[in-house]
Amino acid sequence: MLQALEQLQTDGLAALAAAADGAAMESWRTEYLGNSGKVKAALAGLKDVPKDQKPAVGAKANQIKVALEEAFKARQESMGGAAAAPAKVGETQIDMTEPGLHYATGLGRRHIISRVRDELVDVFARMGFEVAQGPELEDDEHNFIKLNIPQQHPARDPGDNYYIDDPLKFDVPRMLRSQTSTVQIRVMETRTPPIKIVSPGRVYRPDTVDATHSFMFHQIEGLYIDKGVSMADLKTCLLQFAKAYFGPEANVRLRPSYFPFTEPSAEVDFYMRLRPDQPWRWVELGGCGMVDPAVLTMCNIDPEVWSGFAFGFGIERLAMGKYSIPDIRMLFENDLRFLKQL
Repeated sequence: MLQALEQLQTDGLAALAAAADGAAMESWRTEYLGNSGKVKAALAGLKDVPKDQKPAVGAKANQIKVALEEAFKARQESMGGAAAAPAKVGETQIDMTEPGLHYATGLGRRHIISRVRDELVDVFARMGFEVAQGPELEDDEHNFIKLNIPQQHPARDPGDNYYIDDPLKFDVPRMLRSQTSTVQIRVMETRTPPIKIVSPGRVYRPDTVDATHSFMFHQIEGLYIDKGVSMADLKTCLLQFAKAYFGPEANVRLRPSYFPFTEPSAEVDFYMRLRPDQPWRWVELGGCGMVDPAVLTMCNIDPEVWSGFAFGFGIERLAMGKYSIPDIRMLFENDLRFLKQL
């Protein structure tokens, strides 16, 4: 085996010396140093060498491999680095020593949802609202109990929520929040009125995905608590928002409704035109109402002293209207062809 290795080195060096151009050099490298080359085959043959001879044979094989690699590099340098085969007809020879080419690529930008969220926050910030955040992994107490949603209410059905804990086995099971109203509860628990916040964020409901529904979407909710707050203040706030975001011709109308955490409650319609090529029309965007005294009491706020209003909108609905997006799924597929249009 040692004699065969010596012969391999002798033959290899002789063949390398005879290589006259880049193509011959590449052919030699493949024959001797390639993955299926002679040196690789010699190293693989070590498994058949007697155990007492393996150390000596292994050391010799590695020595020959290093010697041939160094001889190849030296030969390359003496030929000016020419070791690659010349390009075939119709192919382009790439000179790896030349500077790289700079291809024009489009600048990135924020996602549509993020842009609309920031626009909404900016409008409410100018009206004195600050942004409040809360956890997406919530508990039953903040998602339902302190929002005055009773145990038997259909909104608490396990089939309509993403519970992390079994609600039949835990007194206060954990869940993915189904509304950003949970942030309002956490703020009322930890702050003393007056309070004026908006809470944008993701919410989760196991809806069947279609053009207008998703199991994850975004809301922005507002809360204002102070002395003497009334429905007139709520409508004024919504009207000022509408005119600031949709234009001076925008208007607001409230339709009586029911929500467990507000009393009285209303659906909010905006008279708006999101794009210049669209007609002015009434569009339902969310709900609102005066914070129920029971909710204030559970958050240790005296309803005899303080009152407040709350409202909430769907951010996707605003984004889809503003950018004429026909399917909510397009907002989450990350198709570059779609994102580059907006």
